[in-house]
Amino acid sequence: MEVSMLLHDKVCIITGAASLRGIGYATAELFAEHGAKIVLADLAMNEKVMAEIQASIDKKVSWPTHLHSVRCDIGSFDDCGTLFESAASRFGRVDCLVNCAAVVKSQSFLAISEEDYDFVVDVNLKGAFNLGKAAVEHFVANKGGNIVNVASVAAQRGGGLVGGAHYAASKGGVISLTKSIAREYGPKGIRANVICPSMTETGMLDGMTEERFQEIVSAIPMRRAGKPRDIAGACLFLASDLSAYITGTTIDVNGGSHIH
Repeated sequence: MEVSMLLHDKVCIITGAASLRGIGYATAELFAEHGAKIVLADLAMNEKVMAEIQASIDKKVSWPTHLHSVRCDIGSFDDCGTLFESAASRFGRVDCLVNCAAVVKSQSFLAISEEDYDFVVDVNLKGAFNLGKAAVEHFVANKGGNIVNVASVAAQRGGGLVGGAHYAASKGGVISLTKSIAREYGPKGIRANVICPSMTETGMLDGMTEERFQEIVSAIPMRRAGKPRDIAGACLFLASDLSAYITGTTIDVNGGSHIH
C-alpha cells in the first residue's frame, strides 16, 4: 500500500452507496483507490448488493480493499448510532462521514402533499441531522473528524430542474446544518463541508425525457451533465488532508450551470 494515497488507512462511512450508478458508490470506488477503509451504508444494503459492490470495486482496484456494509435507515437516529458503532467495531474508529443518501420527487409546489413533504424532508434533512449527530458524538470522543454532506444546486437556485420545492428546501437545510456543525465543533477538531452538485447522471434522472435532458445540458457552460465520479472527486478532496483548513464551506460541482 502506498502511503502517498490521499486516504491511506482512513476509515470512511459513505451513505447512499447501494446503487452502482450513484454518487455514493462512485465515492466508495474512488476512496478505495486512495487506500480508505470503507463502511457502506444504505437502506437497500444486503449481502447481494454488497457482493455486487465488492466485485465492481475489485475490478478497479488492484490491491485488497477493506469494505464493510451496514443496512441503515438514516431517518432513525438509533440506526445511525448503530452504524458508527459497527464501523468502529470493525475498523477501530471513524475518520470521515460522507453522506450521499437522498430521495427526490419532481412535483410542482401545489402538488406536494403533506406525506410527500414528510418523506423527502425525513430522508434528506432529518437523515443528515441524525448522521451528523452520531458522527459528532463519535468525533468528539476521538478528538477530531470530518463530515461531507452532499446537497444540491437546487438549494441555491430554488429547485427547478429535477426536484420540487420540498427537495430544494431539504437540501437548503442540509447546507445550514453543515455550517452550524462546522462553527460549533471546529474547536473540537471537527470539520464539516457541503458539496452542491447539479444534474448528475444517476438513477435520479430516470424518467426524464431525452429532449428535456438535452435542453438542460445545452444551458450548461460545459455542455454536459455531471458524472458520479465528478462529485466523488470533490468528496475525496474534502475527506483528505488537502482540505485540512477548510470547514463550513460549500463547493459547487455544476459545470458552470450556477455561477454565483
